[in-house]
Amino acid sequence: MSSIALPSNGPAPADPPLETFIACAHQMLDPATPEAVRRAIEPQLLAQLPVLRALGVFKLFELRDPALRNWVADELAAIGTPGGRVRTGRFC
Repeated sequence: MSSIALPSNGPAPADPPLETFIACAHQMLDPATPEAVRRAIEPQLLAQLPVLRALGVFKLFELRDPALRNWVADELAAIGTPGGRVRTGRFC
């Protein structure tokens, strides 16, 4: 049985936020990832946090890496502060 491609009226959907977060987190945690790459992917990872929080991901799952878990918690707390986002420092 062949699959039928449905026509799309809009732009292609963006990468799913959970998949993007996981891919970025894996790279951030990999000791072989160069610092320049870490700096480049950090904004991509951070951009996923509001969506993942809205979906309740961080209420359902716990990040096992303590440094990543604390960094994400700090960033989520900063996003929720009145007046906007306050940087708390880098993960690495």
